[in-house]
Amino acid sequence: MSTEKNRREAIRWLSTAEDDNDSAVILKENGKFAHSCFHAQQAGEKALKAVWYLADADPWGHSIKKLIEDLNSIDFKLYQRLESYTRMGMVLDRFYIPTRYPNGLPDITPDEAFTDEDADTCITYCKKIIDEVRSILNN
Repeated sequence: MSTEKNRREAIRWLSTAEDDNDSAVILKENGKFAHSCFHAQQAGEKALKAVWYLADADPWGHSIKKLIEDLNSIDFKLYQRLESYTRMGMVLDRFYIPTRYPNGLPDITPDEAFTDEDADTCITYCKKIIDEVRSILNN
């Protein structure tokens, strides 16, 4: 893809990440903490995929941590910009499956397992990732 097409695709992914973050906030405000956490994880994942598209690479997988780490072999400068977000990605990655499936946790359902504090953490972390990705795209 051309640089301009890469940028447009990255912006599309970032915009979708921002929508997922907005959904996470609305869900939290309405007491749907598991779903809020999941949407925040999705927001972080999609924001990272925006960076991959900007770098003219095809992202694979759902782990934010891995998407950051694998940037090392795609674009070292982008990796350096995002490396400090790896721990936040690790936290968000924990909310990918158990927030959605009743068999993801022993003997309880997702709505019984996740709290407003979990949602706050997830929203805060994904917002930081989104802000950094927006900064990368604006340079």
